[in-house]
Amino acid sequence: MASEPNTRSHRQLHHWVADRLRSDILEGRLKPGEWLRQERLAQAYGVSQMPVREALKQLAAEGLVEHVPYRGVRVVEFSPEDVEDLYACRAFIESMAARSAAQNVTDEELSDLEELHEQMVRCKTPEELAKYRELNRRFHGLIFSASRRSYIVRTLAQLWSAFPTMLWSNIPRIAVASVPGRDEPDAAEHEEIVAALAARDPERAERAVRRHIESAGEMLVAGMRAQT
Repeated sequence: MASEPNTRSHRQLHHWVADRLRSDILEGRLKPGEWLRQERLAQAYGVSQMPVREALKQLAAEGLVEHVPYRGVRVVEFSPEDVEDLYACRAFIESMAARSAAQNVTDEELSDLEELHEQMVRCKTPEELAKYRELNRRFHGLIFSASRRSYIVRTLAQLWSAFPTMLWSNIPRIAVASVPGRDEPDAAEHEEIVAALAARDPERAERAVRRHIESAGEMLVAGMRAQT
């Protein structure tokens, strides 16, 4: 049994429990659809049930867990329809961010994007899939940060805090391998995004990001449906 954290004098205990739960979900120790019983979690984390209850409320607000009436709380499990909705949201918001980024991106940020793209191209999959996905996260994060649109940046940062790490755990085959048929299109689409931003062309950048995300989403959903 874990002991209560020494940091509780500096942070509310339920925040510490929420951090532990969030890590356990995103790193796959708690699986999609798994029921989260307060008593068991309290024993595992060495705390009372009250901070666990508050932590679960916090994670429900973040979309990582869900309350099921008369049954309890479980880790969210994504359906193909959920993924379609998620990618539709991403395509809309991230393409807006790219449009603004084309007008605001600095030379240094462009250089960083080019380097990230080159590193992704050099990654061998599936051996370096985890590295590739982290580079991809940084690539997209740099684009929406370059938009200088604070609300968009906050919204996408929250979305990416769980995506795509949590999503992969819902798709066992894709969790350890690339989405079938995506390696070459990904590289070409990333190259076009960088080129559009370098040209400082808002419409081209918006279009490139939207097409990239929509295409990736369509192939991921197809992969999900193929394994059911």
